[in-house]
Amino acid sequence: MSYRADEEVVGICRDLIRIDSTNFGPQPGPGERAAAEHVAALLDEVGISSEIYESEPKRASLIADWAPEGVDPSAPPLLIHGHLDVVPANADDWTYDPFAGEIADGCVWGRGAVDMKDFDAMLLSVVRARARAGVAPRRPIKLVFTADEEAGGIYGAHWLVDHHRDFFEGCTEAIGEVGGFSLTIRDDLRLYLIQTAEKGIAWLRLIAEGRAGHGSMRNDDNAVTELAAAVARIGQYDWPHKITDAQRAFLDAVSEAFGIELDPDRAEETLAKLGSISRMIGATMSNTANPTMLTAGYKHNVIPGSAEASIDGRFVPGGKDEFLATIDELVGDKIRIEMDTLQPSVETEFSGALVEAMQQCLLAEDPGARAVPFLMSGGTDAKAWDRLGIRCFGFAPLRLPPDLDFVGMFHGVDERVPTESLEFGARVLDRFLATA
Repeated sequence: MSYRADEEVVGICRDLIRIDSTNFGPQPGPGERAAAEHVAALLDEVGISSEIYESEPKRASLIADWAPEGVDPSAPPLLIHGHLDVVPANADDWTYDPFAGEIADGCVWGRGAVDMKDFDAMLLSVVRARARAGVAPRRPIKLVFTADEEAGGIYGAHWLVDHHRDFFEGCTEAIGEVGGFSLTIRDDLRLYLIQTAEKGIAWLRLIAEGRAGHGSMRNDDNAVTELAAAVARIGQYDWPHKITDAQRAFLDAVSEAFGIELDPDRAEETLAKLGSISRMIGATMSNTANPTMLTAGYKHNVIPGSAEASIDGRFVPGGKDEFLATIDELVGDKIRIEMDTLQPSVETEFSGALVEAMQQCLLAEDPGARAVPFLMSGGTDAKAWDRLGIRCFGFAPLRLPPDLDFVGMFHGVDERVPTESLEFGARVLDRFLATA
């Protein structure tokens, strides 16, 4: 039976954006329950049952087994995952209400349009179309829509691994965010970046303690002074390049595409030619540490007895020990370090039948497509699935206009995704389920 895999994708994406599932981290928020119930209803309409689990009130994740008649029962199930939460958005800063799902200038606008309700919509559109038509995927599919990805997945993916590990039995491979989007080199060549690795996370708290006193007095044990100096050293540190296998493969592809010999020590000069994506790729050339928050004192004329700073640290695969040792050295003896979050880097090889299926499905929709691996600077739910030994790939396919600042859409103002890109992604994903 014929069907259109991309028929509903734009509408589903708009509806998901209109459900406010903002994740405020430790602060209370709307949670993901309403979004999970919406997804459950969409699946139920086409005869796919699901379960919703709450790790905390309103912090909801959904799981579903999809193994209709016609799948290869001997094939291991494929995990396909998307998260339901989004980062906060201040409506006053946006051209359109970030939770209205407006369509303008050929795009769906709103918080989550690229991170990652776009992929949630692609997946639901494809699954619903196939279920209605009675067209099975090649192998069983494990569908997972998680809570809390934007705050590390403690109440989402990691909670599912801890409490419902049996659901993932047999899964050896997974696809999700962030990858599969195009980077136009020229009219007949677009690199589609497949995430095969992501940096580890070290969210640190620096605590300085000193002698409290009157602001008018001399004080040689000032906690603010000690903390400020440590923060400055970290913020100004020039981390040495550490080129991983995924990064090397991406740089080789860029070198070939531009017909140049790329010097890793001067790679930023070449990466600048790639436009806004250079910010993401540049961040994966080394470990990084950025001061993000400062807390101290309560009055102009009072020297506080303590001061705190928060550091967002990221380390490349194989770079954790060097990262932690460097931070210890930069901070010095007078600052105490507390680890708020430590999550590992993730890495897999860009090879195998799943990767071949990605390339073939992209080529079928875009003759100028070339899939290449890359290392992502941020983190995803892959960190949870990696605990189960599952190979994780970022493959949310989008053919993008060359002039769209796609990287700037992540957590940015006026986040949006072209409707044609959504429809392209649904078609690619549909082909992928038939062959992967």
